[in-house]
Amino acid sequence: MLISKKEIEVRYAETDQMGVVYHANYLVWMELGRTQLIKDLGFSYAEMESDGIISPVIDLQVSYKKPLRYSETALVKTWIEHYDGLRVIYGYEIENPNGEISVNATSSHVCVKKDSFRPISIRKLYPEWHLAYENAKKPKE
Repeated sequence: MLISKKEIEVRYAETDQMGVVYHANYLVWMELGRTQLIKDLGFSYAEMESDGIISPVIDLQVSYKKPLRYSETALVKTWIEHYDGLRVIYGYEIENPNGEISVNATSSHVCVKKDSFRPISIRKLYPEWHLAYENAKKPKE
């Protein structure tokens, strides 16, 4: 199983009145993690978009554990939790500088045609991505 890692320095604008990272900013960091994972696998999401294919979020599960604060460095770990040729579930852990988990999350995605939002088969349309995802996903327990 491939686990991609992306460090992010917490910016002041990402914090709320309590001085902790505003909850929605973790979603942006998860997107950065997904993008890094795709890059680590040797692909580019931008290339898929240029083909008229997008990958919307269809489900999101987030559990907040410990706050992150301005000027700390967050470590976003991202992996493929589940993949079946059509749907992808990415897993995430976002750690604080002490290595403690700040956030556990998953996001589910499908690839669709941008103009019609009709689902496409990654397996059929992008066989290289399919093989890479099969090889990188979390093993079945």
